[in-house]
Amino acid sequence: MTVHETLPSRRDRHDGARRGARPAPRRRQTVGGAIVSLIAELLIIAGACTGLYVAWTAWWTDVVAVNEQTKLVQTLDQKPTSKLVGTEHRGPAPVLAEPPAITDVFGTMQIPRFGNDYKRPIGEGTDREKVLNTIGLGHYVDTAMPGAEGNFAVAGHRVTYGKPLNQIAELKTGDAVVVRVSDAKTKFDVWYVYKVTDSQIVTPDHVETIAPVPNKPGVQPTANDRWLTLTACHPMWSAKERYVTHAKLDYWMPASEGTPKELSETTK
Repeated sequence: MTVHETLPSRRDRHDGARRGARPAPRRRQTVGGAIVSLIAELLIIAGACTGLYVAWTAWWTDVVAVNEQTKLVQTLDQKPTSKLVGTEHRGPAPVLAEPPAITDVFGTMQIPRFGNDYKRPIGEGTDREKVLNTIGLGHYVDTAMPGAEGNFAVAGHRVTYGKPLNQIAELKTGDAVVVRVSDAKTKFDVWYVYKVTDSQIVTPDHVETIAPVPNKPGVQPTANDRWLTLTACHPMWSAKERYVTHAKLDYWMPASEGTPKELSETTK
């Protein structure tokens, strides 16, 4: 093996040194490129902030709202009833007068389809800040009270603030919606058991869904027309439409007589 094969010549070393001494060309960033980079960074930051806000809205408001709603249920002092299944009454039902003030809590709602631990307070009115974001379920003012002829219409969030009607789309025909109305002053304490009949998706202007006879505006309810209507925004995270579920009163029962079988069955 020769030296030429293993080491560069003096000229080769000199030329290589000169070539290596040349500075690398600089990239010149245009003003437009800098602006694009800045916008991209701002969008990334905005995206991160949006994600944090959504997480806070979806999670933290639920934690706070459920805690407050649990306390509201306790203020009703709805004492545990006998575990025995009471007698089902299908005649004219006793009805509590509509509360005089917005935010008055007068009852609770339990829906076996939503789980054994589902029990939410019902307040008067559908004001977003005063009722739906705090109490959870709101009674449409001037619609019927539970057990009365007409339509007992209730609104609730499907997401955030405790999302009491998050699973509304899972309700099936025949499912029970159990309402308990209590008033310590008059010692009024009655169960009302409604059974789901149908569901529909409508735009917010379709107010006929909460008419005394659902979807039949102007028609006077009869003794057979004792309805309950649940309304929630649709689809998730949007107020574009409303998901509406109708139910009809099956029977009522004084709380002193026991517990509706629909609730007793969920605790077995």
